[in-house]
Amino acid sequence: MKTLTSFFDRIVQRYLPDAFLFAIILTFFVYLVGVLFTDSGPVQMVDYWGSGFWDLLSFTMQMSLIVVTGYILANTPVIKNILVKLSTLAKTPAQAVMLVTFVASIACLINYGFGLVIGALFSIHVARRVPTVDYRVLIASAYSGFLVWHGGLSASIPLTIATPGHFLEETMGTIPVIETLLSPFNIFTVIAFLITLPLFNRYLLKSTNNVNKIDNTSFLPPEKEETNEIIQAGTPAEKLENSQLVSLLIGIMGLVFTFYYFATSGFDLNINIVNFIFLFLGILFHRTPKRFLDTISDGVKNAGPIIIQFPFYAGIMGMMVGSGLSEQMSIFFVNIATDYTLPFLTFISAGLVNIFVPSGGGQWAIQGPIMIDAALKLNADVAKTAMAVAWGDAWTNMIQPFWALPALAIAGLKVRDIMGFCVMILFFSFIPITIGLLIF
Repeated sequence: MKTLTSFFDRIVQRYLPDAFLFAIILTFFVYLVGVLFTDSGPVQMVDYWGSGFWDLLSFTMQMSLIVVTGYILANTPVIKNILVKLSTLAKTPAQAVMLVTFVASIACLINYGFGLVIGALFSIHVARRVPTVDYRVLIASAYSGFLVWHGGLSASIPLTIATPGHFLEETMGTIPVIETLLSPFNIFTVIAFLITLPLFNRYLLKSTNNVNKIDNTSFLPPEKEETNEIIQAGTPAEKLENSQLVSLLIGIMGLVFTFYYFATSGFDLNINIVNFIFLFLGILFHRTPKRFLDTISDGVKNAGPIIIQFPFYAGIMGMMVGSGLSEQMSIFFVNIATDYTLPFLTFISAGLVNIFVPSGGGQWAIQGPIMIDAALKLNADVAKTAMAVAWGDAWTNMIQPFWALPALAIAGLKVRDIMGFCVMILFFSFIPITIGLLIF
């Protein structure tokens, strides 16, 4: 394991470019493959790319806000004290890696955006508590918690097919979450990850040779001293900026809507309501508008890579869908499947497609009709086949920089700093998912 870890870390450090350049190279690759292996011509592929380029604008804004609002909330005195106290549970580097992995996994089971932000921010507090830990492995461990998001409360595919009126309802009907999220397969896989992933990351830490170990202090943001002192303002404008009443009133208004939302919609913890909760709790906990605005200026810096790079992935998705590449990849696996192997082969194909279409909802729109039709024709388990798409999407996220960007932005690292370790996590995570698919 030490040899393999060192090998992948060395290869990634040497050859993997910045995440932005990775997106550009992936764009060229999909373009060439589309021209060579589909009926689409060079001009058509450019049209697919340009037409799809802005299709993720809404999602880009959502993910930018989850980073900014999560940063704002995590830097309030209340939340910061909680994270600091929780970080004291780690006394050694091994304990630090295991604690971060477990906390990030639990947070991702609650909501994927919440987990990405909390995992990275918690890692910073743990790194301050245990300065000898390899910061790169620590952040990779935080990101590894993202593996379980599609088995949790914000899982887009099982929640979609449980909702009346979804686009495949006429084909497959609605499937309740008791057959997907609460199925023996999914429960086994999630519990297996919660137990074994922290242990694997612990051994991953031990297998590093420290050749590329970085100085944690150069990446950790400086700690700001918190004060409860309220600034005495002179002008009416300054009084408004430092008014606790203003923050209290708008914060309460936000909380009232939150309670009303859950009372009328049930526990629908989607990315919009998570951003809403983060925002208004941040306003309340910072106490004054000035403190809140001062924190925003730091948080916005972390959203830059997301704003620039996500449109490139939207363009890649446009080429994959428009040229039919994603459909061809899925059909290849369907053609060699049986009723027993279809969920497993669906998982493999979903992992492959996810490298080019890194969006759970977008991937389901592409693969769902093909895989569900095959499941019905082969008399395979439809619910498990749908969950296989979900877990395939989660699996190869470990080597797809798209989702790592929020965590890396907060941590101050480059994708090459953690990707060598993420490759090892990818290999390991194949085992519990496969066992769940083939046995349960």
